[in-house]
This record gives sequence, structure tokens and C-alpha cells, in this order.
Amino acid sequence: MKQMSPLSRSGRFAAAPAADVARFTESLSFDWRLWRHDIRGSRAQAAMLRKIGVLSAAEWRAINRGLDAIAREIAAGKFRWRPELEDVHMNIEAELTRRVPAGAKLHTGRSRNDQVALDLRLWLLDEIASLLEELRSLQQALVELAEREQEVILPGYTHLQRAQPVRLAHHLLAYVEMLARDRERLEQCRERTRVSPLGSGALAGSTLPLDRAYAAKALKLVDARGRPRLTQNSMDAVSDRDFAVEFCAHAALVAVHLSRLAEDMILWASSEFNFVRIGDAYTTGSSMMPQKRNPDVAELARGKAGRAIGNLVALLTLLKGLPMTYNRDLQEDKERLFDTADHVRATVRLCAAMLLNTKVNRERCLAAAKDPALLATDLAEHLVRKGRPFRQAHHAVGALVALAERLGTSLDRLTLKELRSADNKFGPDALKLFDLKQALERRNITGAPGAREVRKQLRRWRKLLS
Repeated sequence: MKQMSPLSRSGRFAAAPAADVARFTESLSFDWRLWRHDIRGSRAQAAMLRKIGVLSAAEWRAINRGLDAIAREIAAGKFRWRPELEDVHMNIEAELTRRVPAGAKLHTGRSRNDQVALDLRLWLLDEIASLLEELRSLQQALVELAEREQEVILPGYTHLQRAQPVRLAHHLLAYVEMLARDRERLEQCRERTRVSPLGSGALAGSTLPLDRAYAAKALKLVDARGRPRLTQNSMDAVSDRDFAVEFCAHAALVAVHLSRLAEDMILWASSEFNFVRIGDAYTTGSSMMPQKRNPDVAELARGKAGRAIGNLVALLTLLKGLPMTYNRDLQEDKERLFDTADHVRATVRLCAAMLLNTKVNRERCLAAAKDPALLATDLAEHLVRKGRPFRQAHHAVGALVALAERLGTSLDRLTLKELRSADNKFGPDALKLFDLKQALERRNITGAPGAREVRKQLRRWRKLLS
């Protein structure tokens, strides 16, 4: 019979789990990455137990020395992980107890239920901090490209049809705004994650005088004024994964924003658009067609969004039917959370690098933007300034577009007489509306793509991101 570990199997059981059950239930293969946070939690637990008299000063020091040694070995890749101990928590505790007899006291007042809830929160706080910085770097890459190409004009699209002219910088800054909202949501998620469940035990706390506030302060789980932030219901504390769901939701939206950016890059890099050329280091070739330059980084960025959305749905589905409190189903949360964090962060980094290695075909962009039909709305607004209701002006310009199509010419080549056939309010000044740069200069209300407003927004973002 397989020998049972005193830590992984209580005295209530007469036999070890079957080998296939052990393989099915283990989580060490993925939760080992929580080791730093598990050790941080154990340090705080030990300090708290020392404070309330469960550990002597000598025992507390020995435990800390033991945890230090284990941390060094794990970091160096020399620690021997034992799959039969199920998870990261039991592996570290078992090894600590083997080296330091007082390690057997460390689990006093603590359950793996509140332990893993704490570890996940600590891990996620680190991930959010890293993702926030990477999103900032992506914003900086967008701003850098926008500044470099702020004179470039290209068509803006609706329904993937040419709509109105905009500056490339304005288009890129749209993504900077999206990412700013993403960062704001993640900041809010970080605040809701920064709460300590330690001391909640399995589900009902402890009869021991645990000092939860002391442990929370040791872990820096405090508010802006340094006050400890504690979960207020032990049953909720051990079963709550809202913070994980919230992160996955926000990260999925980040991934969707990146997917939209990637789609623009894929279209612009195509021969049909030819607006940009992505650097060779961020494209690949074809195994059969030697002329190909495939935008694989952008395509994978687009594809990763599906993965992030899937992880969010999987996590929500996992939680939707669980009764109070902890259930083993919750073991399945980590791979979804880890996968989302890993792939979204990688996508953010690669998109930033891709943008910094992209060249803009300014002539091709300008040629596309010179389509006079892009200024049809300007023509309608010209009539509005002369007193026509917009709907009536819209109808008149629509008639002119149809007339130009029948005549096989462009809107800017219609004569004044032809313009007046649609509305007698048209005067000679209407013929001057088709100067592209002047048309953009007229767009200088807040949030518009005119040169003055774009420069203002670039200054604003340089300051915000500095």
C-alpha cells in the first residue's frame, strides 16, 4: 500500500487515494507558480502566530529561515516537488516541517481554503501591476507612432466603407483612449483584490484569537491610509472568486481592443490597402509562396481574444452552480486565470513592439483620403450654415452624389450650376470645400481629427504617460 503523507491525508482515512484519483485531483502541475505568494502568506501567518503566542520567538525565526531556504531552492530550480502531495501548499509545508519541527504549527487557524484564496489574490495583484505597466508601454508606442506620423491623412471607415478623412494620429489615439479605460478598470479591480481572507479558516474562522489585521498589514493588504482590509464574512472569503472573474472580464476586454487594433493593422498591411508595412521581425513567410509577408503577430493578437473570452465564460460557468462554501471545483479557476494573464500580457507586449516597427506609406494613405466623396458631409454642413435643416441638406447632397455617379465624374468636379440643381443655397464658396487639408483644419472641436486638436491630444497623452 502507498504510504500516506501525514499532511495530505488525515487520520480519518485508512488508505491512500488510488493512483488515478491522485493524478486526477492534483493541482501541483499548474499551481506551483503560486509558490512566492504561498511563502509570503506563510511568513505573515507565522508572524501573527508569534504575536498571539502560538509560536515562540525561536520557532518563528526557525520557520522564517526554513521558508527562506525553500524559496532560494525553488528560485534556483533545485526544489524537489512531490506530486503525491497534491499542490503547492502541501509541498512547501511538508518540506518546511521536515526541516523545522515548528513548521507543523504553521497551519494553526489556517485552512488550504483561505490559504489558496490569499495566494490567488497576492498573485493577481502582482499580475495586475505588471499588466498596467505593459498597457502603459503600449499606449506610449501608439503615441510615438502617432507623433511620428501626425501629418498623415487617411480615410476613416464605417461599415468598412470610406466615410470621412481623419489623421492617422487621431485613429491611433482612439486606441490610447480604449487602453486608458482598460487601465482604469484594472486599477479598480486591484483595489477589490487587495483584501485579506487569511484567518477565515475552512469556512468558519477559528476559536483561536487570530489577529487578522496584523497579518493583513504584514502582507500590505491595506487601504490608502494604511488600515488593514479584511474580508468580512468567512464563508464568502473562502468561496469568493469575483476578483478572478473581474480580472478575466477586464483582460478579455483588453484582448478585444487589441484584436480590433490588430484587425486594422492586418487590413492596412494588405496589398489592397497598402497603408503600412510591418517590420520583418513581426511578420512571417509562407512555406509555399515565397512572396508572402504574413502579419502573424497581428493575426495571433486577434486570435488570442477568443481565448480570453473563452476563459471568462469557463470561469463564470464554473462558479454558477456552486453551493457555499469551498468546493473542489474551484481548483479549475487557476488555469483559466493563469492562461488569461499570460496570453493577454504577451499580446500587449508584442503589439507594442510591432507598432514601433511599423512604417507608414504616407502617399498611399493620402491618395485614398483624397476621394472627394469623403467630404460629402462637409457639403451638407455648408448648407446647414446657410440655414437649411440638416435632413434637407443631406437629401440635396445625396442627389448630387447620384448625379456625379450618372455623369461618371467625382463630386468635386460638379459645376456650380449642377450644385444649384440640388439646392439653390449653394454658392461659389461651395467649390472650395474640397481642399482636404482645409477640410481637416475645420474639424477642431474637442475630440475631432483636426491638426490643432490632434496636437493638443498628443500633448495631453505625453503628459499623462510620462
